[in-house]
Amino acid sequence: MKNSKPFILISNDDGYQAKGIRSLVDMLSPIADILVCAPDSARSGFSCAFSANNPLRLELKSKTDNVQVWSCNGTPVDCVKIALSELCNGRTPDLVLGGINHGDNASVNSHYSGTMGVAMEGCMKYIPSMALSLCDHREDADFSPMVPVIKRLVAIILDKGLPRGVCLNVNAPAVPEYKGIKVCRMAYGRWKNEIVRCHHQRGFDYFWMVGAYETDEYDAEDTDHWAVEHGYVAITPTSMDVSSYEMIEQMKDWNL
Repeated sequence: MKNSKPFILISNDDGYQAKGIRSLVDMLSPIADILVCAPDSARSGFSCAFSANNPLRLELKSKTDNVQVWSCNGTPVDCVKIALSELCNGRTPDLVLGGINHGDNASVNSHYSGTMGVAMEGCMKYIPSMALSLCDHREDADFSPMVPVIKRLVAIILDKGLPRGVCLNVNAPAVPEYKGIKVCRMAYGRWKNEIVRCHHQRGFDYFWMVGAYETDEYDAEDTDHWAVEHGYVAITPTSMDVSSYEMIEQMKDWNL
């Protein structure tokens, strides 16, 4: 890859063949050198997991002048780690992107998300990083409304960077036109009825992870969940530092 353009590393948790990641490459390849290293199949819900006990394999799927696409049999975080180690040829990415995810990663979903795992791994390497999600699980989801938003955000980050230890979690509603963009905090919410018990004809029980999300802040207009539910793109700055500074202050009175 030539060094005249910005260098962007892209991964996801839906697999290298997903429409979301292919759409992202199409959006950005005219302005950047692109390295894709993504799972060989879906890895939703893997968060920041990495492979400690299984050997990893890479396979080159396609290559043009400024776009390389590799698949890996590991997790989204594995993909970022192995790309930085083995595929970047000493060139540090100017930006790490996760997505575009097929589905919502707002609120507590961000803690489970492999798409966010990509952004967090880049963030932990002190590379400006961003996770991108569309609230549409369909394989043929329409990502075209996100194009101007993503291009604008990428241009700003490439120009201004991000603070060390901070990445962005971007969630867009599945609507033809957005009402606007809101910078939000993460909403409080919970997954309920997550386990379905089934009985196999051979005499044993087995279980499916399913569930339904329920927000605990229906009317909080400063949250990511409210924003996407009301037609806005939600951007949630997310910190690598998970310390509760308020609790640190409270614990000073514990006389430990």
